[in-house]
Amino acid sequence: MTRRRFIRESMALTIALVFLLFAATAVWAAQSDGDQGDGSSNGCSNLPDHLALQTALNSAVLTETSGLNLHMWATLVDRDGIVCAVAFSGRDRGAQWPGSRVISAQKANTANSFSLDNTSASNGSGAPHGLALSTANLYSAVQPGGSLFGLQESNPVDTSNAYQGPSSQYGQTNDPLVGGKVGGVNVFGGGLGLYATDKKLVGAVGLSGDTSCADHNIAWRVRKNLGLDHMLGVGGVSGDANRPDNIIYDITPNPSGGTGNSAGGFGHPKCINTGDPSLLPAVQP
Repeated sequence: MTRRRFIRESMALTIALVFLLFAATAVWAAQSDGDQGDGSSNGCSNLPDHLALQTALNSAVLTETSGLNLHMWATLVDRDGIVCAVAFSGRDRGAQWPGSRVISAQKANTANSFSLDNTSASNGSGAPHGLALSTANLYSAVQPGGSLFGLQESNPVDTSNAYQGPSSQYGQTNDPLVGGKVGGVNVFGGGLGLYATDKKLVGAVGLSGDTSCADHNIAWRVRKNLGLDHMLGVGGVSGDANRPDNIIYDITPNPSGGTGNSAGGFGHPKCINTGDPSLLPAVQP
């Protein structure tokens, strides 16, 4: 083999290797950003950014004064449960319950994990109109004797992810939760699925920092402010087509003591200074 031919073939091999490396990097980057390589796109690019969440949260907290009227934590996750943004409404991270930061992420994970859109339907099974379940809808179902008893133990929080990083970054654009999966299942009010145009489920929002009833109402207003409530016609358990995943107050005291009985099986207990759920804004088409 002549020296010139050796150089020429070596250059060709190098170019081929560079091309393969570039292609592999592009695939990895696309999948890291939520493109699963199968035509789906579940990434944070489909969700509002930190500033949009912060703005929506501040407005919702100002509007909703039920419960204890406290400041709040809010978390967005994408359809894969990856945290996309975390924000708080107070003057600093200590102005709302510190423990509610992870709880808000847990609620977002739960609402995302147990809600569906119409793509769930195929071969005679699934929910042809989708099925939205808020974390508030799960309270009675997970109690002893309930249809989902034990659910709250099924997907534990990843504590190595939940508590990593410097506290000074909590609630900022670089919150250590962002980009990771917190996991966890929470079964009281504050978590809601996020439905974009065409009623496509793109993730969820979780709110924590007040009574669980107020958390639900504020989460509802945050979702409305973000414009991710395209849910008219989506299935739910609330019995209200205009608010399919709304909180339900149908629990009556148990004469034997302990947890009360929910008439429909998806009820939530009332809280201090409970707001009227029927006054929450209706979802949009």
